[in-house]
Parts: sequence; C-alpha cells; structure tokens
Amino acid sequence: MDLSSNSKSKITINSPLTKRIKNNLTKLLIIILLFGSGFTALRIFVLIPAREARTQLPTQAVERQDLKITIAANGKIEPERSINISPKNAGVIKSLLVKEGDFVKKGQIIAYMDDSNLQGQLTQAKAGIASAEANLQKLKAGNRPQEISQAKAQLEEAEANLQKLIAGNRPQDIAQAEARLNRAKATFNQAEAELKRYQELFNAGAISRQSVSTYETNRETALTQVKEAEEALNLLQIGSRQEDISQARAKVKQLQESYNLSKAGARKEDIDRAVAEVNSARGSLQTIVAQINDTVIRAPFDGVITKIYSEPGSFVTPNTTGGANSSSLSASILSLNTNNQLVANIAESNLAKISLGQKVNLKTDAYPNQIFIGKVSQIAAEATVEQNVTSFEVKSEIISEKKNLLRSGMNVEAEFEVSQKDNVLVVPTVAVVREAKGTGVYILNDENKPIFLPIKTGVVVNNKTEVKSGLSGNEKVLLSLPDENKSKSPPRGLFPPRNE
Repeated sequence: MDLSSNSKSKITINSPLTKRIKNNLTKLLIIILLFGSGFTALRIFVLIPAREARTQLPTQAVERQDLKITIAANGKIEPERSINISPKNAGVIKSLLVKEGDFVKKGQIIAYMDDSNLQGQLTQAKAGIASAEANLQKLKAGNRPQEISQAKAQLEEAEANLQKLIAGNRPQDIAQAEARLNRAKATFNQAEAELKRYQELFNAGAISRQSVSTYETNRETALTQVKEAEEALNLLQIGSRQEDISQARAKVKQLQESYNLSKAGARKEDIDRAVAEVNSARGSLQTIVAQINDTVIRAPFDGVITKIYSEPGSFVTPNTTGGANSSSLSASILSLNTNNQLVANIAESNLAKISLGQKVNLKTDAYPNQIFIGKVSQIAAEATVEQNVTSFEVKSEIISEKKNLLRSGMNVEAEFEVSQKDNVLVVPTVAVVREAKGTGVYILNDENKPIFLPIKTGVVVNNKTEVKSGLSGNEKVLLSLPDENKSKSPPRGLFPPRNE
C-alpha cells in the first residue's frame, strides 16, 4: 500500500502542469534580468550624461571681425524719368514702330503722324520763297538797258514838244492856214453867188422852193468852214497857250524823273522790303518743315516702352507728359521710362550719415539670393512728414550689372553703408548684460564657474556687439545667464547694449 502511494506521488511531481510552471518561472526571471540590465545601461549612457549636459552653460568664443555699419531702410524701385509721349500737334497716328517692353535709344523713331495736309503747305511755301527771291534779284539788278532807252526816248519826245510849243507856229503853218482860209472864202463866195442866182429864179417862179433850200445849205456850210479857217489862222498867229506850255513842261519833268529812276535802279528801301519778304517766306517754310518734322515721333531719352496707349489710326492731341489721369493717357501715344532707381525714406536722425556717392546694398523678395549694388545720387532738400514721422527721400542709382532684373514698383530692403570697423573684438549681442555693476559679460573661470566681467561696448551690427575694452580676446562668453543670476537680471533683449 505504501509503495503504491509513493509511486503516485512521484507521478504527480513530474506531471505536465509542473513543467509549465517551471518554464514560466524561468522566463519571468530572464525578463527581470534583462529589464534590470537595460535600465542600468539607460542610466549610465543616457540619463546621467543628459543631466550633466543640462548643468553645462552654452558659451561662444570671443572673436575678431570686420563690422560694416549700415542704416537699414525700406524703399521702392522707381524710374528716374517717366513720361507719356504725345505729338506736338493734334493728328492721326500713321504708323507705330515699337511695342511694349522694347528698349529704345535717344532719338530713335518710334512713330509717324499723318502729314499729308502739310505737304501741300510745304509746296506753297517753297513757291512763295521763289517768288520773293526773284523779286529781290530784280530790284538788285535794276532796269534793263532797253527799259532805260525807252524812258529816254519818251523824255526826248516830250522835250521836243515843249520846245515846239515855246517857239510857236512856223510861218509855213501860218501860210498854210491862210491858204485854207482863202479857199474857204472862195467856196463861200461861190455858194453865195449860186444862192443869189437861184433865189432870183425862185422869185420868178422858175424853180421850186426845195431847190433854193439846197443852195442855202451849201452857203451855210461854206460860211462855217470860213469861220473855222479864220479861227485856226488866229490860233496859229497867236501861238501856243501858256497852259499847254505848262502841261508840256510837267510832262517833261515827269518823264525826266522816270528816266532818272530807270538809270538809278531800285531804292534801298524797296530792296530792304524785298529782303524782308524773302525772310518772311523762308520763316513760313521753316515753320512748315518743323511741323512736318514734328510728325516724326522720336524717343527723348534712352528707356523702355512700358505701355502703349494708342494704335495706328488713333487721333491723339498734345498733352502734359507727366499726366496720369485717364484723359491724359488716352491722348498719349505711349509711356517711356528710363533707368530704374531706388527711392527710400531715411529717418531724420540718420540723415547726417547719408552722403552722395554712398554705397547701398539692395535685396528684394523677387531675387532673395541676389544682392544689388547702388550709390546715393540725390538727397531731398525738404522733409516729408507722414503720420508724425519726419523723413527725407533719398534716391540711389543702381550700378549692378544685372540691374535690369529690378522692375519699377518692386519693394526692396536697402542698407546704406555708413562706415566699416576692421578687425574689432566682438561678442554675440545676446551675451551682453546690464546689471547694477554696469555693462558686461559672463565668462567661465578656471574652475568652470561663471564670473561677471565689465566691458565697454561700441557699435552693434546685426547680432554682434563691438567690445572696446574689458576682454583680451581669448575668453568664452556665456550665451545665457547662470541660474543664480536669472532672477536678479532683467530678461535679455529688453535692454540692448548702448554704443559707448
């Protein structure tokens, strides 16, 4: 019985349940050992070094650098000159030779206006000059020899007539007049005799009254001819009248003056007037030529065509070049801009540091990796006040090779280089503190403990501060305050170092 009982007990100990318990205990022991080893390694290699690293303060070595002292300002790219081009005289655009974005040189033809109406005026003006010049040459040359000879002949004829009148009639003329009178008397006597004979026949009743009337008419005619001959003879015997002689003398004098004028030529006053007429005609021609030249639109300076306002066939009028309103632009042909420049506003406190020719560095968001160079070209003589802030407008010429990348209207950041300090001792601005003991920095001593050193600071450029005295250059300054000083000192950045 006992033997069988022990046998049962041995069988129970070596059962599968017992084996599973042993395996689980072994696995649990292994897990505990692994966890303990990992925690020990974590503490040794991670936690302890991290805690030690937290106890160390960040430092930076003091160094020497070249500091460029600059004045920062926001500015804008604007053209040096910007005009709206329009013709001098109203008219129609015949042709346009440029398009937007084209670069043109000074004097380059950019458009033609219609000049058809002016060409006729040009022909008329040329004809006017030819006529005036011909008249002037005629006056300068004087009268032709034929004209002078003709005037002389007329004068001689008048003089001969005057001498004839003064000398009276010749005896031959008087004798001829007497002979005419005698013939007239003879004719009258014959007519009177015939009338008497036919009168007697009529009284006797031999002829009619009509036949007698014919002879009466013949007698009256003959009597009239006798009276005329007597008057002519009397005039010849009396001679020329004084009035005729005076009239003849006046005509001689008139012809003498004409002859003298023919020989003397034109008067100086007439020549001067003719010269004036020639000059007036030439002035008219120059006016027409100038108007024709004005129909050729040229670029007044080198620049870029930024906008086209009118096309061929459009009617445009003279307009203010700088106008910006809609009516101004509609009357213009195009807009022309010259080289771009920087326009920045400098605070009144910094104006004394700006001078002509001063270098300027430009940055723009359009080209973040590109720095453009300029130089100050103009400083405003009068301040501008906006929102109670007084500033002065400063213009700078852009001298970079790639200045064409800058477009009008771009916003830029400008840095005006005031001066430069070479090989100066500098520390990070964040390391400079101001305490009751003064301005200074914290450094680590030989025992690796922070100590305060007073320093004399200079200029502050970006995140660097110049150290004029107090450091030798071999130190390492703390970039943050020691824990025991944080509660005593104001937060950094609230009191930046002063330029001393």
